[in-house]
Amino acid sequence: MLSHLRANLVLALSTVVLCCVAYPLVLWAVGQTIFPSAADGSLVKDADGKVRGSRLIAQPFGDAKYFQPRPSAASYNASASGGSNLGASNPKLRGRVAQALGTIARYKKDGPRKGAPVGADVEAWFQTNVAKKRDLVSEWVAANPSLVTEWGKSSDLVKAYVSKWADDNPDVQAALKKEKPSASEPFASEDLAPFFFASYVKKHPGTWPCTVEVEVEKDGKKVKEKVVRPATAGDDVRQIFFDTWLRENPKGIDPLQDLEQVPADLVLASGSGLDPHVTLRGARYQLDGVVDARAQETGKPAEEVRGIIEKLLKEKSFRPLGGLAGEPLVNVLELNLALDEKLKLATK
Repeated sequence: MLSHLRANLVLALSTVVLCCVAYPLVLWAVGQTIFPSAADGSLVKDADGKVRGSRLIAQPFGDAKYFQPRPSAASYNASASGGSNLGASNPKLRGRVAQALGTIARYKKDGPRKGAPVGADVEAWFQTNVAKKRDLVSEWVAANPSLVTEWGKSSDLVKAYVSKWADDNPDVQAALKKEKPSASEPFASEDLAPFFFASYVKKHPGTWPCTVEVEVEKDGKKVKEKVVRPATAGDDVRQIFFDTWLRENPKGIDPLQDLEQVPADLVLASGSGLDPHVTLRGARYQLDGVVDARAQETGKPAEEVRGIIEKLLKEKSFRPLGGLAGEPLVNVLELNLALDEKLKLATK
């Protein structure tokens, strides 16, 4: 009996030592010796040695001077990797793509509008119609019930704004309870969203609850922060009403003939939601905006800045599988860091 217990104990201890100590230790040693960068997460550091991210995971960039990655269905959260899984017939997919196009679509450079963004026309159309007392907000809500709930949870700022509005306006929560008696508090912002708009349009007709940047004073210093406020212009108006503007087509444009064709990777999320690359075509589509922002920041001529960035795009682009498949790609994080360093050196 004791001999069997002793054998089982030795086997258990040996298994623990081999599987939980020796094996992980060997893998760690091999990784740190042969490919330390990959073993540590393929981290990317700037010129000062500060970690700025991983070359394997996309991250958003909030400044116009940077190239932007693909949209992310996981909000660029590596712990929540995943795609949207929306089918081609799903109105949420059309809504998401249309909203992405609202801020990046532009007229053709060789046309009469010389590459101007269509967003300015969307804003002008919105302002003209609401001035005529047309309730575009209610029309959009009625036509896009699934997008209304998506908007209600689109950002932490929107969630907080909708929830606070519902707290300050009891009719919103009362309407939700009447429509969904089984709903329990605290109510989710996406559930409140349809009833929020019914209340919102009464107090702020002709506007949209836009995320805007304002200057506030904190600890005796003026800082900028983002808040949600009623407005008639801005990226939110361009995104939400681009699809309606395009369908009504007040200027009689032909989307295929009059607009630049936007690379698909700029409006469609990847399967993981974390793809760190965009196509070279996608990067070139963003080039004009990055050049303008960098020229303004550095004070250098736009053509000189364009030449620097064009050279970097060539250096950083590559084809998958050693050039055997696919079109050229660019790692957005590495490109942006190289751009920071290159223009910093060029400015000195």
